[in-house]
Amino acid sequence: MIAAFPIAGVTLRGLLGRRRSLLMVLLVALPVLVALLIRLADGHPGPAQVLDPLIVRTVLPLVALVFGTAALGSELEDGTAVFLMVKPVSRWRIVVEKMVVASGLTVALVMPATVLTGIFASGLGAGQLGTTFAFALAVAAGGTAYACAFVALSALTSRALVLGLGYTLIWEGILAGLLEATRFLSIRQATLGLAGGLSGDTSRAALDIGTSVLILAAVTAGAVVIGSLRLARFEIRGGD
Repeated sequence: MIAAFPIAGVTLRGLLGRRRSLLMVLLVALPVLVALLIRLADGHPGPAQVLDPLIVRTVLPLVALVFGTAALGSELEDGTAVFLMVKPVSRWRIVVEKMVVASGLTVALVMPATVLTGIFASGLGAGQLGTTFAFALAVAAGGTAYACAFVALSALTSRALVLGLGYTLIWEGILAGLLEATRFLSIRQATLGLAGGLSGDTSRAALDIGTSVLILAAVTAGAVVIGSLRLARFEIRGGD
């Protein structure tokens, strides 16, 4: 399988470095540990009360940011991306394979953590499980949008990590909560809207499910287009 998609294979091996993998595993383990402590303390919060702040607002964007900016940005920064671009491979395919790996790793880590956090915190009741799995599906869609957006951002600037962190902390963390119009440009709000629509609990959702799906799809597709166009204009200098 990897032989058929060599760029994806190289990207996967690069992203699964020992230090980065350990940090990401520890990060996604934190909400699970918090949920377990809540259960041991005999707390009974609803799944959304735990999954919203711990997963959607904290862990999900950070994991996607690390994988998304490193998938392509690190190679552009150290110059090794040149070796990919001189091969007879379309630039759009390079971008797509990078995004598939970054989003796949994000979902593979955060989605199980979402399920475990919801179960440990709220139990196995039918209503609680329904909400937990609704959040898990929403996290998969939101994580894909986040990761693709950050890969595209890394193709545009070498400061993608800083700008991505600013987006998640300032734009989504502050402005989207104060200015209603900015919610349409928030992956977090779209993820919460999708989770609310799937679970039937829209108390935490500022967007309806239809709008949320549209935003996540538009971000993902737009990231592919922007990243592909930017890489297509990337010039390999003679000195490289």
